[in-house]
Amino acid sequence: MEEIVNRVAKSPLVSIDLEEFLHKGEYTVFDVKDTLYEGIILREKDFRNFLKENDWSEYQGKNVGLICTADAIVPTWAYMLLVTKIKEFANVVTFGNEEAIEKALIDQAIENCLAANELSDKKVVIKGCGNVKNIEYAYTQITAKLFPIVSSLMYGEPCSTVPIFKRKK
Repeated sequence: MEEIVNRVAKSPLVSIDLEEFLHKGEYTVFDVKDTLYEGIILREKDFRNFLKENDWSEYQGKNVGLICTADAIVPTWAYMLLVTKIKEFANVVTFGNEEAIEKALIDQAIENCLAANELSDKKVVIKGCGNVKNIEYAYTQITAKLFPIVSSLMYGEPCSTVPIFKRKK
């Protein structure tokens, strides 16, 4: 009998499953409207007192979006101050709703993937199935990051790929 050889396992392809790098923590949104005086004005002294007194540990390991649903003008520095408090505990802090959190997590996953893999001049397959939210954003971002460094880029599974890019020799 002839030995069965797994050609995919022996190939020089590097397979990336972006889902493996995504943080699985809970999403939560912090609404600045709850800190506004009479629901319309952010008063610096009151806001800074809130920042000192609030228990920020409730955001431990979470992925947080900062928003304001009130019709109020919130100074940029208020969001910056919130980040300094929440980021001490949270995995990700970003401005925006759950979709913005998803995009921030995708960006983080791509950076973690690139840090974990030496992909320079490699043949890379980006796994095509999975439960990545906002998948179009994820795949356009990882393509933009990989395109300048890999020798070829494919989409799908190692046994059945769609060619995306191949560097000319």
